[in-house]
Amino acid sequence: MANTWLKTVALLAVVVLASCSESSKPVSETKTDTEAKAAAGPPQPVSGKTAYWEMYTSARNRAKDLVPLNLIAKEIPGIKNEDGKAAMWTATFASPSQQQARVFTYAIVAHQPDIFKGVTIGSPLPWSGPARTAMPFQMSEVTVDSDAAYKAAVADADAWLKKNPDKELALTLQDTARFQLPYWYVMWGTAKSGYAVVVNATDGSIIRGK
Repeated sequence: MANTWLKTVALLAVVVLASCSESSKPVSETKTDTEAKAAAGPPQPVSGKTAYWEMYTSARNRAKDLVPLNLIAKEIPGIKNEDGKAAMWTATFASPSQQQARVFTYAIVAHQPDIFKGVTIGSPLPWSGPARTAMPFQMSEVTVDSDAAYKAAVADADAWLKKNPDKELALTLQDTARFQLPYWYVMWGTAKSGYAVVVNATDGSIIRGK
């Protein structure tokens, strides 16, 4: 009986030790993951084309004839957009066959209550086709990313920016009947009192400044 009792106690001890050893593994893994994230630093704003392809990957399965109408830089509180990159972007995709358009959103982090990390898909909206102020374009024609367009725009607006620092920036990729090619519209301030630069998205040249 004594031997049986001792064997039972020894077996229980082994089980307890094994259990403790197993339960400690997730803690170690979690700590490693946390350290890795800390080493990587906080999420950084991304360029327009980077965000676009994230959204397009989700959008392309909804229609074979999908075309982009615009790509717009947005802000997330607490994260500064800079150098032509943004913490959040929206893209509007349209389908001629479905006569619908949807707004997709890509955000690098979540921000309660209505900003979610990754890609968010909006509800379908009626779309009757191209308009003079919103024409579909091919992303294959866009060789100039938002950061490069921003750099070109800053060079053009240099004198104005020195006199008007810290103005709010708006950054949009679009096509209209006026220019009939995809272009980046970079504007500081407002349409009435700001400075706007139109940058050709195919070669980076300045189409119009001020």
